[in-house]
Amino acid sequence: MTIALWCVLVAALLPYLATTIAKAGGERYNNRDPRSWLEKQQGFRVRANNAQLNSFEAFPFFAVSVIVAQMLHAHQERIDALALIFIAARLGYMACYLADWHGARSLAWLIGWLACIFLFVSGA
Repeated sequence: MTIALWCVLVAALLPYLATTIAKAGGERYNNRDPRSWLEKQQGFRVRANNAQLNSFEAFPFFAVSVIVAQMLHAHQERIDALALIFIAARLGYMACYLADWHGARSLAWLIGWLACIFLFVSGA
């Protein structure tokens, strides 16, 4: 299995890291009605939940981009490097979201998005 395909698995798990951060500690987490509980939260918990939602949104484009690049037989080293860049960007995105660094967060998002674009067209 390639590094890029392992990165797809990591990217699929990243939203769950963010949601764990949102729900850990603090006020009692209500598993019977988690959405209402999250609506009442503030600060980093809200930002962690937002990072979770965005991570779910980013995942399909990344996964498809890796699959397309591999189907079109792009250089595997390039695919792996771009996939690792995407994962690093998404981890940076999450860290920036939690720290409330909106400018840096937008830059990390852009880097991840560009990695997907370059992955998608790398086999052309």
